[in-house]
Amino acid sequence: MTSKGLKTRDKIDPKYKWNIEAMISDESRIDSDLQKIRKQADSFAAKYAGHLGDSAGTLYDAFAASDSIMRKLEKIYVYAHMRRDEDNSNSLYQGMTDKAMAVIAYVSAATSFFTPELLSIKRSTLLGFIEENPKLKTYEFVILNALRQKKHILGKKEEAVMAQMGEITGATNDIFTMLNNADIKFADAVDSKGRSHPVTHGSYIKHMESKDRVLRESAYNSMYDAYKNLINAISSAYNYNTKTDVVTSRIRKFASSREAALSGDNIPGAVYDNLVSVVNENLPAMHRYVELRKKLLGLDKMYMYDMYVPLIKIPNKKISFEEGLDIMREALKPLGRDYINKMNKGISQGWIDVYENKGKTSGAYSFGCYDSYPYILLNYTDTLKDVFTIIHEMGHSMHSKYTRDAQPYVYGSHSIFTAETASTVNESLLMNYLLSKETEPRMRKYLLNMYLEEFRTTLFRQTMFAEFEDITHKAIEAGQVLTGDWMCDQYQALNDKYYGPAVERDDTIRCEWARIPHFYNAFYVYKYATGYSAATAISSRILTEGKAAAADYIDFLSTGESDYPIELLKIAGVDMSSPEPIRKAMDKFNELLDEFEGMVG
Repeated sequence: MTSKGLKTRDKIDPKYKWNIEAMISDESRIDSDLQKIRKQADSFAAKYAGHLGDSAGTLYDAFAASDSIMRKLEKIYVYAHMRRDEDNSNSLYQGMTDKAMAVIAYVSAATSFFTPELLSIKRSTLLGFIEENPKLKTYEFVILNALRQKKHILGKKEEAVMAQMGEITGATNDIFTMLNNADIKFADAVDSKGRSHPVTHGSYIKHMESKDRVLRESAYNSMYDAYKNLINAISSAYNYNTKTDVVTSRIRKFASSREAALSGDNIPGAVYDNLVSVVNENLPAMHRYVELRKKLLGLDKMYMYDMYVPLIKIPNKKISFEEGLDIMREALKPLGRDYINKMNKGISQGWIDVYENKGKTSGAYSFGCYDSYPYILLNYTDTLKDVFTIIHEMGHSMHSKYTRDAQPYVYGSHSIFTAETASTVNESLLMNYLLSKETEPRMRKYLLNMYLEEFRTTLFRQTMFAEFEDITHKAIEAGQVLTGDWMCDQYQALNDKYYGPAVERDDTIRCEWARIPHFYNAFYVYKYATGYSAATAISSRILTEGKAAAADYIDFLSTGESDYPIELLKIAGVDMSSPEPIRKAMDKFNELLDEFEGMVG
């Protein structure tokens, strides 16, 4: 064990590591393959630049050749990135990732002529090509979507410059990733008996859930003191990250950086505003829950480090990874036998990397490419919360599995907007499964509290994050520089608004924004909240309507990016252009709160 209590990567049992070798078994070929991809990009430009409008056959061949290049490059990049995530201190995979990123920038520059030239062709000609060559039907949605965004596409020279800048514009994200995963150090936390406990990204929430308040406060201060010590560097990184968003949106003639971020999925700005508005209307319910938390904890003064501890005490039962998988299998049975069989096969193939090790990227994710397994990174710590993490990430991975089985490469991914629905449907099914079989009052109260916490941390908290992003981007758009003090003030005001008067102010939570990696992917976090709302409606439909609703949902999982997210969600029975799904989610929160309050009152 290391001084921080973590094993090094080589000490992790292989059965708990993902089967990354199934993706690329011979790393020695990666450098030469990257060079070949560079040459293929040069050949692509030489052959097709200036000729996309020659014929329907030429246009199809160009699309297919572009897909072939990107498919190969994507595989190398994803492999290198995941290898780096195994241990961020491993310089070999840092270098490999950087090389892949460099080639991505090179290929993007070499192929940057494609979209401007495509859009220089008359709409009537393009539509005629689609009718003339049946193979082009595959790319019909791509073409129509490009025509929709025509006014935001620059000329060939400008697009080439923007593509070359891609390697630089992502630098702030890389800087934060290195600070957050490789360089930052946390002091040990100390419990009420004077014992030391290592603080890591993986152990932090576990400490926050401890009944030992001294340990909670100590871990809380350890975590945020580390970010306070780096606040100037992180503020600078986030300032320039946000400035990059704003400058890029202006270059592409968007009215705002938010409009630019939402445009790719064709999401109306009203969807974002509906979320914030409906959640703000329901903040009194959130305040009521926080007041109840303070009462049940028996506190004269409550702080943010008291926000994660379960309100109901149950036996401290550990749930092994294998037990967690069994629970997941039972909970997801309403989705049908095919879903369960595909999932079980994936587990046996080695999709999942289970335990934390020194240098491993924190948190959890589902990742992969069109030609790989949909891998899952975990930092499993044997809690029920971790079972929810498994089922969440498996939702993403099964979404990828169904999509890649049904769609061609060009539609083989999915937007974050729909992806967050797929993961959260699984979480909702798990919670409903646990509640449906639980009759013991104390355990039922525990689960209700846990469900309320899911609403707090996903629907309320992510919407708070969405408000913060909107504030910071609008400030940059108004010509302001984002300083650490200013951002801390803005974040503190939002925290006060969302949590209400039951929580005491301190000088610590105000810098929480500095530890949120999702802020480096602009206007990402609101999709967690909209996804949670959609998932609440879909899971309810599956449980009440049965096989027909489950079949609709599987159809939705199989669509990839073959249409706009809002249209795809309609297949599963949800219309996110309306505020109704968010209102229904808020109704569910109030219903749960009523039952919980009645049981503990």
